[in-house]
Amino acid sequence: MEAKALAKYIRMSPRKVRRVADMIRGKNVVEALNILHFTSKAASVPLEKTLRSAVSNMLNLDGSSKVDPDELYVKEIRVDKGFTLKRFRAAAMGRAVRIRKPTSHIFINVAEIEQ
Repeated sequence: MEAKALAKYIRMSPRKVRRVADMIRGKNVVEALNILHFTSKAASVPLEKTLRSAVSNMLNLDGSSKVDPDELYVKEIRVDKGFTLKRFRAAAMGRAVRIRKPTSHIFINVAEIEQ
């Protein structure tokens, strides 16, 4: 049995989010939540929120009354690039400099550990 969660338009670079996502890929959910909670990277906050959402989705599925949250693991985690906000800032000699503000989409799939 599997469940998924998707967080879209996270105002953070996908490259920064992927660094934290690689730490929890394939881990047990309890262990992954501990890693995210005690990681000092800013990307751990939206990842932890999305992982908790995926676990909650798993527990609320039909026929999942026998699912134990300790028996779940992160089957798949993917960080995709979202759209980029483009802004301009004044620069020297009357010029304008483009500022890019990237966004990310986080996809997490959790599944039961198969015995």
